[in-house]
Amino acid sequence: MEAAHPYYPLDAKVIGYLANDWDVPTLVCAFLGGWGALLLLTLAVVSMARPGMKTADKMAILWFVLSGSIHFFFEGYFVYNHTRMAPAQDFFGQLWKEYSLSDSRYLTSDPFVLCMETITAVCWGPLCFLLAYFITVDHPLRHSFQVIVSLGQIYGDILYYATSMFDHYFNEVSYCRPEGYYFWFYYFTMNAIWIVVPAFYMCESVGIITKSIQFMQRATQGRKSQ
Repeated sequence: MEAAHPYYPLDAKVIGYLANDWDVPTLVCAFLGGWGALLLLTLAVVSMARPGMKTADKMAILWFVLSGSIHFFFEGYFVYNHTRMAPAQDFFGQLWKEYSLSDSRYLTSDPFVLCMETITAVCWGPLCFLLAYFITVDHPLRHSFQVIVSLGQIYGDILYYATSMFDHYFNEVSYCRPEGYYFWFYYFTMNAIWIVVPAFYMCESVGIITKSIQFMQRATQGRKSQ
């Protein structure tokens, strides 16, 4: 018999489930503390590399380093360990089991979630780090890559929401526990960040690319008219 588990639907096949050893506050504080230390280190390195960098560019670097780290290491952990998530007792494993209270697909090797997270870890993770480098050195490819990476994040997030909502409303299958905290904070808010922020950076880059092309077109037309 399979061990009882707290995930929805209650008949989900969560093989080998073991309850977390760490309590939620400890997990969350350790998680936030780790990313906070990473961002402080990144800020220190960037400030030394380009002392006069604009604050907006520093914020963009911090965002893409954070995104790249979560995509590559945290989501990559899931991709590599998806068949043994339920009994995992290491730090990332327990974090995923806590988050999975809002989406049990992460404990059942759901095909869509696995494919989506694989693309995220393999593609968007490394590209986020490359983009952070491009911003640091003011590389001309910065805004092209910023559009690509941001659009990829938005697209994956929308599909993530859409597939879950389709099963909820069409197939009457819910992957989230009924407590509002798990839906509104874990599932909705934590994922919505990767729609709102990438949308801002994508619109910023589209605007800059458009203005650059318009400038080049006017310059070309000016030379032709002489």
